[in-house]
Amino acid sequence: MIEPKKDPALILLVEDNRAEARLTKKFLEECGYEVIWVEEGTKALRVAKTQEVDCVLLDLQLPDINGAEVCRWLKGNDDTRIIPIIMLTAKSSTEDKVAGFRVGADDYLPKPYSDMELHARIYACLRNKSLQDELRARNGELQVMLDRVEFMAVTDPLTGMFNRRRFETIVETEFIRMKRYGSPLTCLMVDIDFFKEVNDEFGHRAGDQVLKDLAVIIKDSTRQVDTAARWGGEEFVILLPETDKQAGLVPANRILSSCAQGKFTNLPLGRITVSIGIVGVPDVNIASGERLIDAADMAMYGAKRKGRNRIEQDPPADLLPAAGTSPGSQ
Repeated sequence: MIEPKKDPALILLVEDNRAEARLTKKFLEECGYEVIWVEEGTKALRVAKTQEVDCVLLDLQLPDINGAEVCRWLKGNDDTRIIPIIMLTAKSSTEDKVAGFRVGADDYLPKPYSDMELHARIYACLRNKSLQDELRARNGELQVMLDRVEFMAVTDPLTGMFNRRRFETIVETEFIRMKRYGSPLTCLMVDIDFFKEVNDEFGHRAGDQVLKDLAVIIKDSTRQVDTAARWGGEEFVILLPETDKQAGLVPANRILSSCAQGKFTNLPLGRITVSIGIVGVPDVNIASGERLIDAADMAMYGAKRKGRNRIEQDPPADLLPAAGTSPGSQ
């Protein structure tokens, strides 16, 4: 007698011949399998959907629906397609076997069959299923790793926001969409005033916390459809689709107000100020996403020249550089 398995597989036996079914069920249980026996195809579908079936023994001739249709449905459903199916039938012609494989059967066993051959075929199907399950699990782990690597490639590790690389990709996509449909697009550049003094006086840990706190403020001040990123150093950039410059003042004022209310930890006074530049398109002077970012950067620099802790729309004429250049910020 074959030794029972420690973790018995669940076999779904679909057989309308009760005498054959009882003998098969008894043998399989003696082999250590757990067996659910049904006589109709509709019941088989219900069991396969609600139970963790490891293998299906499926008679081709059933009283309600043809076994081939049961097989076709099981293999066409995402929840049951991985279950191996062994077709059982008195028909043993090559055409019948081919028909069974065409609807997705994993194996074909003509009646009458020996118990030992049935067990061997079940064992082979379960072994293949186990290997496939292991492969799927490894692929799942690999996908998690790839997702993590992709996340790290587009994310600023300190603030958890998008990084510059990711933002540049998004802004070019949104700029193309703006040109095609004529919808407004606004860019905000946010820079912390006198950030070097924060690092010099309170240390870089305090400075890092300020950056994290400002990232939270920006997230709370913008919509889900907006894109915010850490541009570099103490600079943050925000893209507002379907938003003109005037409407862009709303999140800009929220950010300015939240900073003034003192929401920063690790600072004695609990507050800092920021300078914000706002630029919107369509604009005849801005022909690319890169140029849009440059213009917002210049507008922010203009805010710094006018005293900081303020919002400035559009760059001063004497500061707007050629595309891709910037005089920096203070």
